[in-house]
Amino acid sequence: MTALDKYVRLESDALWRASPDAQRRDVTISFGDATLVIADGAGRPLTHWSLPALIRQNTGETPAIYAPDDAASEVLEIADPTMIDAIEEVRKALAKTRPHPGKLRHWLTGATTLLVAALAIFWLPGALTRQTLAVVPAPKRVEIGATILGHMQSTTGVPCRAAMAEQAAGNLATRLFGADTMAQIIVLPQLAAGSIALPGGLIVLDGQMLAQASDPAAAAGFVLAARAAVDGDDPMQSLLEGAGLGVTFRLLTTGEVPQDILQNVASDFVATDPQSVDPDTLRALMAAAQVPHAPYLNAVDQRTGSMPDLGADPINGTTVPLILNDSEWVALQNICNN
Repeated sequence: MTALDKYVRLESDALWRASPDAQRRDVTISFGDATLVIADGAGRPLTHWSLPALIRQNTGETPAIYAPDDAASEVLEIADPTMIDAIEEVRKALAKTRPHPGKLRHWLTGATTLLVAALAIFWLPGALTRQTLAVVPAPKRVEIGATILGHMQSTTGVPCRAAMAEQAAGNLATRLFGADTMAQIIVLPQLAAGSIALPGGLIVLDGQMLAQASDPAAAAGFVLAARAAVDGDDPMQSLLEGAGLGVTFRLLTTGEVPQDILQNVASDFVATDPQSVDPDTLRALMAAAQVPHAPYLNAVDQRTGSMPDLGADPINGTTVPLILNDSEWVALQNICNN
């Protein structure tokens, strides 16, 4: 090392104490290979101290007092300012070249902390949500959806009931989603959003919209719009993403969602204006279910004064399966009048 080479021939007198209870004795000190050599008057080495491990006991004072370890089992007093400066320079030079496990540990700790934070921010929420969605059973989803619906009723009124109309609603769900669907269509006296998808396959429609619509395809369009407005086609996903990581973790571990969270979700739904639906998603759903655009667009225009741009209707001019027969449609339209 350059600094050590510079002082390799430097010697100095000093006082050395071999142990805490020993007498100080005169010694000669010089530099060895990364060591400080302590020798007697005849030049015989008495001990070697590691220069990088050398600890100064009285920084800035003279004579300088050094120890080879934290316990100060030995002590060396040096009055020669040239030797003191040389020891400090050599020690600094050696310290720069040796490994710094403490610094490495700090860097690793910092990197690990950043990684954990990044995972917590960017990966953990999504992963936890996906895991929760995968394990929450259908009955629990229905329970959560029904609880939200119950909280909504204080503002919207209780669900409208009529045997023929409820059968028509079931037939509409089957027509749109297939015979094996778990979807259940429920009609409320008033719902500003027009339609909302709740966990558990519950789809809530506005009774006023039904009464004003002229075609069952309009009701079908609102049902599909509720589905299209939900992230990932799963209302539970939207609920969990809005509620946060803590609620998601609680649902995963205990199977419960706090009532205040569900009440807040219900309040948001009640206050929601007609939902903004991605046109491409809704167009694809309507095409798959063979539902024409025009009746739904006319009903939306009647409610809001504007219509989403769904583009060209792929089934326009073609024969589509019946959505509801006349008696079913009339029963569904009048479900809230019974």
